[in-house]
Amino acid sequence: MDFVGAYSGANLSFLFESLLETLKMAGLAIILSLIFGIILGVLRFARIPVITQIVAIIVDILRNLPLVLIIMVSYFGLRDFGIQLDVFSAAILALTIFEAAMISEIVRSGLNSISKGQMEAARSSGLSYTQALRHIILPQGLRRMVPPTVSQCIALLKDTSLTIAIGATELMYAARVVYASQTSYMVPTLILVALIYFVINYSLSILSRRLEAKQI
Repeated sequence: MDFVGAYSGANLSFLFESLLETLKMAGLAIILSLIFGIILGVLRFARIPVITQIVAIIVDILRNLPLVLIIMVSYFGLRDFGIQLDVFSAAILALTIFEAAMISEIVRSGLNSISKGQMEAARSSGLSYTQALRHIILPQGLRRMVPPTVSQCIALLKDTSLTIAIGATELMYAARVVYASQTSYMVPTLILVALIYFVINYSLSILSRRLEAKQI
């Protein structure tokens, strides 16, 4: 094991540039998946005839597919339909689709956890169903969703490593490039990458636990 060579200035610079790419990828995917996940979750909770059933089927399909399959289809499969995305865009699309399905379940569960009496009370006070959902149910549900949503964001950050399947220049891809140049770099490089993931994800885990404690 060559720690000195593995941790050379050039290698560290390359790894941390890829870390920034990973964080950028995860950040965009988190924002987009939160937007679409909330929309899908509300549609499922609202029980709109036909639409709710269609959304439920789509979400169930996506949640039960391997993420790496969605990544491969987003990059290679869409080409058969004349849609050619670059690696970064395909990675964002796949992560967003998969994580939005996951977050929609968190949203639906959070909304379902609110007492039905609150909706009835809001309706009896003169609010429409949409107004009651927007002003009474959704704000309370969103607060309860924060801890599990943070946990899902942690999972998303780790899932970015799967985009190595289409050659995305994220952290694991950079690690493979580094230790491919010298086999003695493998263990030191993987140790560093593991440490980076641990620090980021453990920090988010602490945040999740604190937010959850505030809900108790």
